Amino acid sequence: MIKHKEVTITEQQIVSITCDICGKEYEADDLEVQEFHHIKFCGGYGSVFGDGVKVECDICQHCLHKFIGDFSRFKEAT
Repeated sequence: MIKHKEVTITEQQIVSITCDICGKEYEADDLEVQEFHHIKFCGGYGSVFGDGVKVECDICQHCLHKFIGDFSRFKEAT
């Protein structure tokens, strides 16, 4: 026989996102939030970030363009 107990699950909802570069905060209903870029990875062996270190960064589209725009290739949508 399997016994069950009731548990409550807490729901989390995004309220705002802050760019880790410029520090500007965007409310969740702002269309800019759709263009945010979220970097999340774990550093591997010999990584400059550290072996096994978890790295996270939230970047607005304006900062991302400023930092990688000169090195990016742009193609028209088809």
